[in-house]
Amino acid sequence: MTAPASQAWNWAAIPREVLRDGVVRQMIHGERLMVCRLTIAAGTAIPAHRHPHEQITIVEKGRVRYVLDSHERVFGPGDLVLLPGEFWHGATMLDEEVVLIDVFSPIREDFLESTR
Repeated sequence: MTAPASQAWNWAAIPREVLRDGVVRQMIHGERLMVCRLTIAAGTAIPAHRHPHEQITIVEKGRVRYVLDSHERVFGPGDLVLLPGEFWHGATMLDEEVVLIDVFSPIREDFLESTR
């Protein structure tokens, strides 16, 4: 049995998908792990939701107010948030463009279906 080949990317070469006005997503994935880079306009709200996937979000740029279950908290560059599967969460971008890196396990098949 041979080991799978490694892969490498640069965000500049990853296709950008406009999800809706003010929200652009780039994504890569392996067999069990997915990474999405979201560029989101200031003032944009992502409605609270839940999904079965475990998620880690890294704030790369900007400030974002998260709803985490029944609490709110503001995060900025360098902050990381771990969201267990089925955890209620949503976000509102504050006073500037925000760039978030979302890591999901397992991969979000629903995201792949939107690009087919």
